[in-house]
Amino acid sequence: MIELIKTEIKKSIDLKHKVLQSREILTQLEVLVNECLKSLKNGGKIIFCGNGGSFADSQHLAAEFVSRLRFDRAPLASIALGTNSSNMSAIANDYGYNQVFKREILSLSNKEDIFIPISTSGNSENVLDAIIAAKDKG
Repeated sequence: MIELIKTEIKKSIDLKHKVLQSREILTQLEVLVNECLKSLKNGGKIIFCGNGGSFADSQHLAAEFVSRLRFDRAPLASIALGTNSSNMSAIANDYGYNQVFKREILSLSNKEDIFIPISTSGNSENVLDAIIAAKDKG
């Protein structure tokens, strides 16, 4: 079991080394950070969404923006879609589960916001529909 644990930790370390050596990924991250800062300075918010583990990640990331992450500071506007269980159940019941994030994007977002969808597979219909709605909204 220890060898399996060490193997998994090594995979994580190896991935982080690859990210550190990828100019393309680092540049994309820099652009994302700068766009998030611009959004927050202009009164926007950071919006996350995802399913399953990505849903948990979305909630965690939004909480770090609103709370403190590393040091005391003013809260930063952020939300994870799908956390209002009444919204989610009503939308899923009335329109289908694939619409839960899209409907929230349409009602809660504006052009100053940054939308960060998270999908392990990249094929989650409800996440893809939310991306299209966010693009259509500007």
